[in-house]
Amino acid sequence: MKNRIQDLINNFNLQKHPEGGYFKETYRSEGVIPSEVLSNEINGDRNYCTGIYFLLTSDNFSAFHRIKQDEMWHFYEGSPLTVHMIDNQGNYSFQKIGLEFKDRQVPQFVVPKGVWFASEVMKPNSYSFVGCTVSPGFDFADFELADSNMLIAQFPKNSKIINRLSR
Repeated sequence: MKNRIQDLINNFNLQKHPEGGYFKETYRSEGVIPSEVLSNEINGDRNYCTGIYFLLTSDNFSAFHRIKQDEMWHFYEGSPLTVHMIDNQGNYSFQKIGLEFKDRQVPQFVVPKGVWFASEVMKPNSYSFVGCTVSPGFDFADFELADSNMLIAQFPKNSKIINRLSR
């Protein structure tokens, strides 16, 4: 398995991601949406759409973060993963992303804009190789990595999962 992980990192030129795991941008549309037609929370122009490869291993996790756009996840191979979410009202939910349909997994899933989310590989000693599509296109200016103390102060009933999946 370690060979497969290294093959994916090398073959797709994946780089470490600040939230955890590895990524590579694979698509950024040529078309641009002017800032004046985007919501007030997004500052500046954005491409129509962006896409990345994302690799997460079972010895790591993607820490709680949020972005200002919807993000669609696409499952490719490896272990299914769980996406944990906390909405603005503090409601916790999760979605399993994978191909084991009897276990209520789905191969695609959209995390709505503004929702705090984190992810982890479901099977030990494994990895999840997925893709993520963001529209309007992703910009690191729209990315916020959670401060666990701030998030716990805002959503104390979710402190256990926040502590486990924050940096």
